[in-house]
Amino acid sequence: MTIDEIDYEMALDCLLLAGRIMIESGAETYRVEDTMLRMARSLEIEDAQSYVTPTGIILSLGRRQKTKITSISNRITDLHKISLVNSVSRKLTSKIITLEQAYDELIKIQKTNYFLPISLQILTAAIASSMLMILFGGKWSDMPATFVAGAVGFIIVTVLQELTKVKFFSEFVAAVFIGLVAHFAVKFHLGTEIDKIIIGAVMPLVPGLLITNAVRDLMAGHFTSGISKGAEAFLTAFAIGSGIALVVAF
Repeated sequence: MTIDEIDYEMALDCLLLAGRIMIESGAETYRVEDTMLRMARSLEIEDAQSYVTPTGIILSLGRRQKTKITSISNRITDLHKISLVNSVSRKLTSKIITLEQAYDELIKIQKTNYFLPISLQILTAAIASSMLMILFGGKWSDMPATFVAGAVGFIIVTVLQELTKVKFFSEFVAAVFIGLVAHFAVKFHLGTEIDKIIIGAVMPLVPGLLITNAVRDLMAGHFTSGISKGAEAFLTAFAIGSGIALVVAF
């Protein structure tokens, strides 16, 4: 089909919105570019070009069309949103939905919060910390201490991230509190192996997806995005390690 000038404007907004949602939800750079270009080709826009970084997206639908840029300030991990955007892309490519319907679905995805209630997130982080502590060779008797440390760390990082909007500071403070909980648990004989308790409790804070995406972007040739994501993962790991080291040192 051939789309007129108004549809080009809609297409530009729709493709940018799809890319924005995916980047903000933790998708790889090459996946974002591929999704936007596939959607463009489904609209018979063959000369579309995109440039995606973790902090912004530039999209052009051709030499005679407008070029738009959108900035990305917040990034989280929400694989469900990525899956939903991929579903919209597949439906648009298969002509199951129109461009307007795709844009409406993307607006709904962007505005909807798919996260579990915060209380359930805290409980899940605490349980995961306990299980991972066992996985790393810890003792079953250390599970209660690890459970509490993991819950405290997740609460601290969530609250401070909301208040300060400084990711690395919140992770540093959360790591300090995890170290303190582990230290006092061992001191008052509520735990035995402080290292295993700390390792299990900090695992929900470890940027595993970020490291994976950095490697995958580098392998796909997106060196700018790969290096920037790798640097972010390094700073996160440094913040966690510094918080633990501060407690251990004093």
